[in-house]
Amino acid sequence: MRDSNIIVGADIGTSKIATVIAQVQEEGINILGVSEVASRGIRKGQIVDIEEASSALNASLNTAERMAGYSIDKVFCSISGLNIESQNSKGVVAVSQPEGEIIYQDVDRVLEAASAISLPSTKSILHVVPRTFTVDGEPGIKDPVGMNGVRLEVDTHIITANSTTIKNIQKVLEAEAGVELRALVFSGYASSQAVLTDTEKELGVILVDIGAGVTNIAIFVEGALSYSSVIPIGAKHITNDIAIGLRVSLESAEKIKLFLSKKQNRKSKYDKDEDTSEIESDDVDLGSLRLIEEVRKVSKKTLVEGIIRPRLNEIFTMVLIELKKSGFLTQTPAGVVITGGGAKTVGAVDAAKRMLSMPVRIGMPYGMTGLIDEVEDPSFSTVCGLVMFGKNYKASEPLGIMPSFIPSLNLKFLSSVTNRLKKILKSFLP
Repeated sequence: MRDSNIIVGADIGTSKIATVIAQVQEEGINILGVSEVASRGIRKGQIVDIEEASSALNASLNTAERMAGYSIDKVFCSISGLNIESQNSKGVVAVSQPEGEIIYQDVDRVLEAASAISLPSTKSILHVVPRTFTVDGEPGIKDPVGMNGVRLEVDTHIITANSTTIKNIQKVLEAEAGVELRALVFSGYASSQAVLTDTEKELGVILVDIGAGVTNIAIFVEGALSYSSVIPIGAKHITNDIAIGLRVSLESAEKIKLFLSKKQNRKSKYDKDEDTSEIESDDVDLGSLRLIEEVRKVSKKTLVEGIIRPRLNEIFTMVLIELKKSGFLTQTPAGVVITGGGAKTVGAVDAAKRMLSMPVRIGMPYGMTGLIDEVEDPSFSTVCGLVMFGKNYKASEPLGIMPSFIPSLNLKFLSSVTNRLKKILKSFLP
């Protein structure tokens, strides 16, 4: 297989690090390797311990490599956390060709003009996403290349991140794991590539990616990303509430939460009304979980309505605040798509419908072949989206990390070569 056909995505999350190796084929994306390991050294989407994060990332990359039979050298990586901010900007340039035909270089120049915004020294531009173009006063153009005109304008959506966070991720990947970072992608934007349909984006849709530590929000209006945000609460807070409410350890609380979620998902295959029809008998038998606290039965009403539901209500109340802040609340008739590991929480769909008063569905990755059984789950939306992002990625495009924020390759060369030699030597060890 040719290296140019291989795309690797690595989702560095609060609770897990997921890696997907995929091959781009004529018929689509074929998944060759998948891995998932527990995160270490990461809190609320931010790296807080370089050594522990590097160890967990290496474990995930190595597992995926063994499954795919391919040695990873380049990756697309996710980035999230409260440092993510966004704003919309405009750019204007004169068309360069004498005959007035717009070429790709004109599009690059107008996007560069739109990205000339005032930023603090601690911030770096992550994405410059074109929303719509205007040629000689004619608005609503999606692709102006080939058209005739003398004045080209663009409305863009710009996503920024903390420069220190970017450098830490680069260090973990390049200096510690010995792989090249192709681009950093905002987690919410990546997830949208894997779970949203073109029709939903065109109508206007809200993506809510509920991770363990944070929840990412991405709003699409008329087919284009128009608002991005991160709220400081996620599914791990539900686990903490269960631990406090039932007086059990965090490990036991996580087992209970997953048990209830799996029970709901099994039922939803036969009963599409998966929201509140859950409560038939009041006791939940936890004997099969073999918890160290020896908790056998708990009240379902207490657990679901008393502990889980208030936290879900809080999450979607904060989502609603962000939607109102964006100004696009009335421009999303396609409703809400919730994804991420937190989307599987019992009552999540019901809470979203109740708090947001919109149609809601759970989004899962689609449109891929190969080891799809491994990734047909909301928790793999971001890493699958990274692969889809990579399929259409061009290094010259103003997407991913802007070149000025990538350290010189000479500074990383020696460390990168050393780490790759280590990986090769490890492969010969028993």
